[in-house]
Amino acid sequence: MEVGKAGINCRAHLKYVISGVFLDRSSQTHKPRRPHEAPIFEGSRMGARFADRAASGIPSGQSSPGTSDGVQSLLGTCAMFHSKPGPFPGIVDIYGVGSGLLEQRASLLAGKGFAVMALAYHNYEDLPKGLEILHLDYFEEAVNYLLDHPQVKGPGVGLLGSSKGGELCLSMASFLKGITASVIINGSVAIVGGALHYKDEMLPPLGIDPSRIRLTKDGLRDILHVLNSPLEGADQKSFIPVERAESAFLFLVGQDDRNWKSEFFANEASKCLQAHGREKPQIICYPGTGHYIEPPYFPMCRASLHVFVGGPVIWGGEPRAHAMAQVDAWKQLQTFFHKHLVEKS
Repeated sequence: MEVGKAGINCRAHLKYVISGVFLDRSSQTHKPRRPHEAPIFEGSRMGARFADRAASGIPSGQSSPGTSDGVQSLLGTCAMFHSKPGPFPGIVDIYGVGSGLLEQRASLLAGKGFAVMALAYHNYEDLPKGLEILHLDYFEEAVNYLLDHPQVKGPGVGLLGSSKGGELCLSMASFLKGITASVIINGSVAIVGGALHYKDEMLPPLGIDPSRIRLTKDGLRDILHVLNSPLEGADQKSFIPVERAESAFLFLVGQDDRNWKSEFFANEASKCLQAHGREKPQIICYPGTGHYIEPPYFPMCRASLHVFVGGPVIWGGEPRAHAMAQVDAWKQLQTFFHKHLVEKS
C-alpha cells in the first residue's frame, strides 16, 4: 500500500481536491493519517466505507488548506492500492449547481488508478455564490495544473461532468487544449443559467419560459420543458461549438431525466460533431433513469431543491432501473477513460 502526500503550494484561485498518489511539490507536507483516521478506497468496499464515514461524521478526505498569492486553495489525497508507481492518467471532475466541492466521486475513481481533481466553481469559500457569469479561464487553469503535474500521465487529461458540470466539460473540451477524453452525464449542449466567457468570446444562456413549469401530484415542480430550444432563433448563440473539440466523447443519458432533455442534447452534440468530420461520440441511454447518475449504490435522488428554480423539483428515475444504470455507467466511464487515457497514451 502506498499512501500519497498532499502538497500545499497550489495555484491561485482554484478550489479543488486532488485524489491520488502524489509526490511533494513543496517543503510543506502532511503525514498520512492512520487507517482509522483517513479513508481507504478499495474495490467494492469504497462506497460502503464512504457511507460509513459520512454517517459517523468522520471527514471524507485528508485535505489541507494552503495559500498562494493570498488566495486559499485546497489539495487533498487518499490512499490508493497500486503495485506500481505513477504517473497516472489525470481527470477533472465537476458536479452540477449548488454543489460546492464534492469529493466522493473523485475519491472513488482515484481508487481505480486515476489522479482526479474534484473542482469547485461556485458556492464554495470565496468563489462566487451565483452563476450569472462564468469564465472558462478558471477551468483552463485547472487543466493546465494537471497537465503540468509530474505525477499525471499525459499527453492529455480527461473530463468528467454531470448536469451543469457536464455542460462545463463540453465547453472545456470545445475551447481548451489538452483534453483527450470527456464523459458527459446528463449534460446540456447549450449554456444554461448564466453567460460563459472565454478570451474575446461569450456564449449567452438559453432563454427560459417559467410558464412551462408543471406541478406533479406531489406538489413538486417539473421543469423539463422550461428551456428554449438551442436550435431556434437567438438561442442558437447558446449552442456550445462542440465541432472545435478534439476530445473523444461518451454521453451517459438518463431517459427519464426531468431536469432537461439530456437525450436530445446528446444527439444534437453528436450530429454537430459528425457534420464537421469529428469522431462519432458514444451515447449510452438508460431507460427509467433520472438526472443524477451517481457511482454505484448511491441512493437515487428523486427530488430536491433546485438553485435556479428556488424550489423543489423532480429529477426523474425509477429506483430499480436507476440503480442498475448507475452500476453500468460506472463501468462504462472507467472503460472509456482507460481506452483513451491509458491505452492510447
